[in-house]
Amino acid sequence: MRYGIQHADPALPKLETALEGGPFHVALRAAIAARGLPLQRVQHHLTRYGVKVGVTSLSYWQQGARRPQRPESLRAVRALEEILQLPDESLIRLLARPDERCGPERPARSYRSLVAASGVLERLLAELEASPDGGLHTIGHHEHVRIGPRRELAARDSHHIVRAARDGVDRYVAVHHGDPGCAPDGMTVRALENCRTGRVRWHAETGVVVAELLFGTRLRAGDTFLFRYCFEDGTAGPSSEYVRGFGLAGGQYALQVSFAEEALPLRCHRFTQHSAAAPRSGRQELPLSGPHHSVHLVEPRVRSGMVGIAWEWE
Repeated sequence: MRYGIQHADPALPKLETALEGGPFHVALRAAIAARGLPLQRVQHHLTRYGVKVGVTSLSYWQQGARRPQRPESLRAVRALEEILQLPDESLIRLLARPDERCGPERPARSYRSLVAASGVLERLLAELEASPDGGLHTIGHHEHVRIGPRRELAARDSHHIVRAARDGVDRYVAVHHGDPGCAPDGMTVRALENCRTGRVRWHAETGVVVAELLFGTRLRAGDTFLFRYCFEDGTAGPSSEYVRGFGLAGGQYALQVSFAEEALPLRCHRFTQHSAAAPRSGRQELPLSGPHHSVHLVEPRVRSGMVGIAWEWE
């Protein structure tokens, strides 16, 4: 049964405005917030209408990272109008309008939290028979993200120092999440030091790639190990941030982002987040170094949550 919009809830006037003026992602986000439904519940309701849409896709839609376009997605939008108790065609008609946030600059996303929520990462790890921690504790982790001349995330190098938590650990499963519009099947995983590449799996819709890095030796509990690898990406449009999530407190983490000379940002800043749903805090401007065109952050001892670097283009 379809219900009209009433103003008993103070959030509903804002919803009515969003439905009237759009854009689509703002109206969808306002409707979901007004009904107080978590995305998992929205997904569950959609299945009752015979429509399969992942939680990640719903998150992308309400952030403006992607717009529903395929016939199945448009069926989902019509079902959402009923689930969220909206007037007929209220969301569909907004899709006919151009959305200023769907241009080359994509909105910021908490990539890893979205993947975890949708179960994609867990499914890919299960395919590789890997546990979330892999039996390894991180002592130090240095990441170097390279932004190419088209403002794209060209590559990410990772250098790990780990300690085995149990006997017999002989590999590490690395995770990469590309920017919206990326093509995981066009990415390359390279083992650079003290490891070799094993099985690689990906999920096209979310842009997630997981890869085995095989040590060639079995560690004993307490043994330390150093290895280095790289994800070569370059398959998406302009990138605007890099975020790293930590489930547990641990060792040192350093993140460096370097920019091609042809694509220098206006400004950069670091930030932290307790969770994907929490507001960002700890903002600190990061000056771009002269000859190297890079910025960096160092966390002497990471805490659970998220840390990242964002940048703005001209």
